[in-house]
Amino acid sequence: MTFRVGDLTVTRIPEQQMDFADIGTLFPYDDAAVLARDVARWGAASYDAEHQRLRQSIHSWLVQTPTHTVLIDTGSGNDKHRPGAPMFDHLQTPFLAYLREAGVTPDDVDLVLATHLHADHVGWNTALRDGRWQPTFPRARYVFSQREFDYNAALSENDTARVQRTIDAFGMGQPHHFPRGGVFEDSVLPVVDAGLADPIVMGENVMGFTFHASPGHSADHASISVTSQGQTALFWGDVMHHPVQVFHPEVNSRYCEFLPAATQSRQRMMAYAEAHEALIFTTHFGDSGVGRLRREGEQIMWAFEQGQLR
Repeated sequence: MTFRVGDLTVTRIPEQQMDFADIGTLFPYDDAAVLARDVARWGAASYDAEHQRLRQSIHSWLVQTPTHTVLIDTGSGNDKHRPGAPMFDHLQTPFLAYLREAGVTPDDVDLVLATHLHADHVGWNTALRDGRWQPTFPRARYVFSQREFDYNAALSENDTARVQRTIDAFGMGQPHHFPRGGVFEDSVLPVVDAGLADPIVMGENVMGFTFHASPGHSADHASISVTSQGQTALFWGDVMHHPVQVFHPEVNSRYCEFLPAATQSRQRMMAYAEAHEALIFTTHFGDSGVGRLRREGEQIMWAFEQGQLR
């Protein structure tokens, strides 16, 4: 499915479709009964009413500009050892075949932009070849948060003092939990070791793509915007996991690390999207995964938009 934003072409590259166990599994900190009254607003592509399961997706966004080929977030990846997360463990998906169907080979990708360094956003950074994790996109520059990299590096090295100093520097309180282990080692370090990484600070612009600070879901989560011919696309990563959070922006998912900050970032990015009339590209919403915010009186609502099938 392809969308146009000015002179940009944005194509969804699918990896996994998921039906979550129930509302309370994804949103354990809030009243599932209250959320249950609203999850069906977006139809069967977002909620399986018969089995009371939320419907979600994991996908990447391929952005083709007049000069560059860009991949935003890279899914979960194949062959990754994730014993604590069966949905990500030793996957075998045709992700690269789907990328080729969109007319792009791994060698064609110029930039890989990461909203954050969680397992389902950096997995295809690397592929297992000759018994080693090697960069999947060998000509690309991989761009991600320096602060989030440093935090994950401290966790990887089990340097508890440095981890705590980093947490204190974030100023968001103690995390509810830490990132999943193994991801940094197999999906981030290999691209650094290959000399392909360009860590950045929030607010930087990389070839027209601006990184906006939206921490909370992860330590230094970014939402990424790009504007072409007066139209704005906003790739907001895991600011939200399901459109019910537009209706209930106070609700955090089980995967958010710093809960109050995640809520604040969610509200801030909704305000940004509304102010810029942005077309929003999500990572986990079902249906097309793409939509806009609409006002209905005082309530902000989510409206899906459909692209063109390639």
